[in-house]
Amino acid sequence: MKELNVLFLPPPEHLRYPWQDDIVSAIGTRHHLSIYDSSLPMQSQFSSVDVVIDFGGSMGTDAMADVASSVSLWQVLGNGIDHFNLEYFRAKNIRVANCPGENTGIPLAEMAVMFMLQLARGWHTAERNLRNDVMYAPIGSEIDGQTLGLVGFGATGRQLAQRASAFGMRVIAVDKRNVPRVEQRKYGVAQVRGPEALDDLLRESDFVSLHLHLTPETRHTINARRLALMKRGGFLINVSRGALIDEQALYEALSAGHLGGAGLDVFTSEPPGGANPLILLSNVVATPHIAGLTFGTSKRRAAFAAVNVDRIASGLEPLGLINTRGDIAVFSSLPDLTSLNKEPGDNPAG
Repeated sequence: MKELNVLFLPPPEHLRYPWQDDIVSAIGTRHHLSIYDSSLPMQSQFSSVDVVIDFGGSMGTDAMADVASSVSLWQVLGNGIDHFNLEYFRAKNIRVANCPGENTGIPLAEMAVMFMLQLARGWHTAERNLRNDVMYAPIGSEIDGQTLGLVGFGATGRQLAQRASAFGMRVIAVDKRNVPRVEQRKYGVAQVRGPEALDDLLRESDFVSLHLHLTPETRHTINARRLALMKRGGFLINVSRGALIDEQALYEALSAGHLGGAGLDVFTSEPPGGANPLILLSNVVATPHIAGLTFGTSKRRAAFAAVNVDRIASGLEPLGLINTRGDIAVFSSLPDLTSLNKEPGDNPAG
């Protein structure tokens, strides 16, 4: 395995721990790693670079693609690429890979469970009552016995299904894949139907959770018509991408009392601004796009990126390549990445 020149495009300063430290540890001394410095000339920093590791895909620019003539792989340190100019990089013959959703399936599923529990127990009202010395209220609901509808049965959907079924929920899903019954049973799902069954899923579910990539086809999947199909008093969860939902239509459904509440980690425009009407509603619980921001995610993504660097160095095809249509790689489980359990500095390519 030859030594490569790797350039890391780091996140803003307040996010560099642990993301940058984990990249440094995962790459180790097997390759020459440089950290991009925006105060220095761009072209010289990209000279002879073999692999670029781009935090979230949000650090890379078209100007970088223009000077990245030696780059064999642009490794996005994230899953979604809706904010990444994929077509421009393709026009420059730069291959792009992402980190599969399995790296963030667990933390996103945990956040979705948190939202469901908060909404079922009237979190904002409970906080307000406690501050005002009002005890023994509100009376909450139990999620046991309720139906959770998953819009998408990828990595996060599978992890959420497993956790929701442990809470005693009935779980149903729609997905474009033909999901084998053995996989459905493994994750505790009663039924996975095709995308054409989405309207029926909305009608049947007490909670609806979105687990889709954002594409032109999936934008505003949840619109006014589909919100009207949901059960009165139902709850909507989104830890995927904000623009999957028509936010104005959601605001109206929540304000009118048709929906019981929403749990939102993502918004169409980020940051949404403190005056965003959605986050001012008492039946909305919201967080600042942090569902996947865990120490575990940082380590897993860094390890995955390091595996791809080693694969390039060994003349192998990288994992997670995004194809010519912009499709994201979907794994039913993570590939055999033995490096994920190795100490930094070990050679995952073996």
